[in-house]
Amino acid sequence: MTWQTQRLPGDHPPAKSGQIGVLLINLGTPDGPDPESVKKYLKQFLSDTRVVEIPPIAWQLILRGIILNTRPQKSAKAYAKIWTDRGSPLADITSRQAEAMVGRFGDKVVVDWAMRYGNPSIESRMTALMADGCDRILIAPMYPQYCAATTATVFDEVARVLKKMRWQPALRFVPPYHDEPTFLAALADDLTRQVRALTFKPEVMLLSFHGMPQQTLEKGDPYYCHCSKTARLLREELATRPEFEGVRFETTFQSRFGPAAWLEPSTDATLMAEGDKGTKRLVVAAPGFAADCVETLEELALEGRDEFIEHGGEDYAVLDCLNTSDDGLKMIEAMLNRELSGWI
Repeated sequence: MTWQTQRLPGDHPPAKSGQIGVLLINLGTPDGPDPESVKKYLKQFLSDTRVVEIPPIAWQLILRGIILNTRPQKSAKAYAKIWTDRGSPLADITSRQAEAMVGRFGDKVVVDWAMRYGNPSIESRMTALMADGCDRILIAPMYPQYCAATTATVFDEVARVLKKMRWQPALRFVPPYHDEPTFLAALADDLTRQVRALTFKPEVMLLSFHGMPQQTLEKGDPYYCHCSKTARLLREELATRPEFEGVRFETTFQSRFGPAAWLEPSTDATLMAEGDKGTKRLVVAAPGFAADCVETLEELALEGRDEFIEHGGEDYAVLDCLNTSDDGLKMIEAMLNRELSGWI
């Protein structure tokens, strides 16, 4: 039979199309606050060569021989302190952010969420969006500041998933939004509201970002510059408000890991130093996190409090991330609406 006389099979399967997908993505979380779940999560997370830039042959010996045999127990205890009836706070908040976006962009737009490491995976949610007929997908990494260890890994994973797809969707990516006016306005308004509700007037506000090895800056990663710009613009806006009159702002970096040099100054060392020099009232904000997680709820709120109080501090508070606040959701909606322009 020649190609001219071939006919399509009568049972050709129907294929959905014409829908638009939006996928909010955050870093990741274990499935539970137990050592086995944490070990599985850390193995995936710390095996990413974007996250740990050590030759894999050498690093895997350290990871499998030492770290995965010791760190899961410690990390599981930290997760257990912040785990809720709804599970991981990061997963819970990210899911509620996505749910809040449903219906805001019309009936043709399907909004979902995923974790870069852990569950639900990017692959499972992209596959589900395609099954729902989404032949155009907007990928939204929920990282205000670009870093190869966060934003770029989302690109990597999406590309890996696409390689397995016969029918690939058209894609767009939400760019870093560290200096977006809508982001900064949402942060300023939400932090002002929270400071106004405190029972004390802070002397110092730390703007704490997730730390990265110093080599990320030296290799050309813009993360440090993005964090510095967010901190500067936010500080300039907050300084005009009466709630922050006389408050001294400091920018710090948390979550140091391993012996290598990391971005400075470190949050824990700064908290202790502030207590040592007589600061009594201090608040911490985390403008690099779109949602509260173990780094904010345990490391900053619990460990940070102990460090500050033990060194002479008295009043201490860690302010919520934007999460599902009205300001935060309006910012996400505005950002997604802009990036969907021409599709909706």
